[in-house]
Amino acid sequence: MTIAIRIVVQIIFLYSLNELGNLVVEIFHLPIPGTLIGLLLLFSLLLTKIVPLQWIEEASSLLLKHLSFFFIPIAVGLMSYGDLLLHQGWLLFLLILVSLWIGIYTTGRVSQFLVREQESNQE
Repeated sequence: MTIAIRIVVQIIFLYSLNELGNLVVEIFHLPIPGTLIGLLLLFSLLLTKIVPLQWIEEASSLLLKHLSFFFIPIAVGLMSYGDLLLHQGWLLFLLILVSLWIGIYTTGRVSQFLVREQESNQE
């Protein structure tokens, strides 16, 4: 199978998990985004090795490499909220900084924990 066909099949698989997550949210009326359910499904499939990483590696690498292109429509859409950003932009900026700090802090703590666990397992 050529690389292009493999990538298309992998993207279809990832998209299907996303849509399955949306379907689960719609059926059970959950108050969380369907994309999050789809990511949790993918994580659990990878964790249990039902889906090997090789099955989605090429497509996910391609999508991650071009991730910044997916934010262009969001940036263009923000232009229509100029007045709101002028008056309430500082609050948005503060929220972004706090959430960024929480994300970085949590990632650092989890990384340190995993490194300590790996070192203790090697000893």
